[in-house]
Amino acid sequence: MTRSPGNLSGERAIAFAHRLADTARSIALRYFRTSPDIFFKADNTPVTVADREIEVMLRRCIREEYPGHDMVGEEYGGVPDAHYTWILDPVDGTRSFVIGNPLFGTLIGLLEHRRPLLGLIDCPATGERWWGDGLRALYHDGLKEHGAHVSHRRSIENARIYVPRYIPQTDDASLGERDWEERQAIGELSNRAVVSEPGCDCYAYGLLASGHCDLIIETGLEPADYLPLVPVVKGAGGEIIDWKGNLLDFDSDGRIVAAASEELAEAAIEILGHA
Repeated sequence: MTRSPGNLSGERAIAFAHRLADTARSIALRYFRTSPDIFFKADNTPVTVADREIEVMLRRCIREEYPGHDMVGEEYGGVPDAHYTWILDPVDGTRSFVIGNPLFGTLIGLLEHRRPLLGLIDCPATGERWWGDGLRALYHDGLKEHGAHVSHRRSIENARIYVPRYIPQTDDASLGERDWEERQAIGELSNRAVVSEPGCDCYAYGLLASGHCDLIIETGLEPADYLPLVPVVKGAGGEIIDWKGNLLDFDSDGRIVAAASEELAEAAIEILGHA
């Protein structure tokens, strides 16, 4: 990676992101499949000691390396007021992590003026890692480094897609109008696609970047869940936007479309855009 915005060295920043990912990986693997204690946040989502320990350590490293940068984390929050902000999701896929599923990951991103600049997806249990700067993306399979490239498929009918894992049941009386519209739109996409599967957290975006799936639909994400993904997907030649077709930033509503081509993203948005 050679992109160097302003007075920040892009090479130094991505090398630092790799060091952060190595640190996170060692902690995650120490706790993985050891039945760590599970706590629940105010929104009823799970969190473990691994989530918290990783974020604390990464924040400490960032303060030492870039004391003038802000930090935003999934567990300890933060505000992106500085020119540069590091954004962290220490364990993306905590539900997977606590039941021994290896498809969890750590997300590390760097924002410039609240917009994604660099991003990294690390999957400790599989030994895989993707990173990008919006212009180029790379993949390490645990043995060697490769270029990462999307499939460039253009039609929903030929697409292999991941959809939200937790789609409400049709008899759920608590669903609001927006929930119903989202469910119907996602159902239409699933029915038209050649293959449709429930999402697998950040791992799905790595698969997209390497050309193994073509479309990802998600809803209810927080900035730390999606902003580190943007430079990876775009660097691999894909598109990643919200359900209305807008570019993603810190203030996006968390409804995400990631696609192997602009045409495929537009086809998905034509269905999703009214939900």
